[in-house]
Amino acid sequence: MPAVVPLTVVNAETATFDCSFGRGCVGLCCQNGRPSVTADEQAAIKAVLSRVTPLLRPDAAKVVKKQGFLSNRRKLGKPMLRVVGGWCVFFNEGCVLHKVGLEDGDFAVHKPIQCVLFPLEPAGDGNWYVRQWAHEGEGWNLFCLNPKNTKRKAAEALAPEIAVAAELPAGFSWHDDAPRRRKPAPKAAAKRGKSAPAS
Repeated sequence: MPAVVPLTVVNAETATFDCSFGRGCVGLCCQNGRPSVTADEQAAIKAVLSRVTPLLRPDAAKVVKKQGFLSNRRKLGKPMLRVVGGWCVFFNEGCVLHKVGLEDGDFAVHKPIQCVLFPLEPAGDGNWYVRQWAHEGEGWNLFCLNPKNTKRKAAEALAPEIAVAAELPAGFSWHDDAPRRRKPAPKAAAKRGKSAPAS
């Protein structure tokens, strides 16, 4: 595994973000959420599927039991999670993979890396940025990506996500098959209060 280098978030000084799931947001980042998943991520989900399935919405549980959690669609050369009823198959008043991860001491351990890191994005040059309206051509109009939505600094709000990103290999991109994290999550991340839609 390549050496991990300190993480640079290019807009850390100016970006704002505050996940307001449960405080006015119903989990819009999970609506029609179709992250691509690596083989390692698929294995991590399969390992907890028996614990996760009873927590799913009834329609989603039925689909997962009959057809699995992956759709036939592909993004970045990888299969994508299935959507049922307009929501990610693992969404039920928040991300079920996130909830089970918290029970296991690490909010990120079972989730696809694209979900774990939202709204962090690799810049393609070894650096990262926080997705914001009008930054890097951001096209998703989620209100939480509006820099005027909050005054809270993204670097503070996203400390657990930044800690996870810092564990990834230097030059990471979504096209990579990111290895599952091997070391325990930092305490702040393990006890993450963002009982998120946890994208």
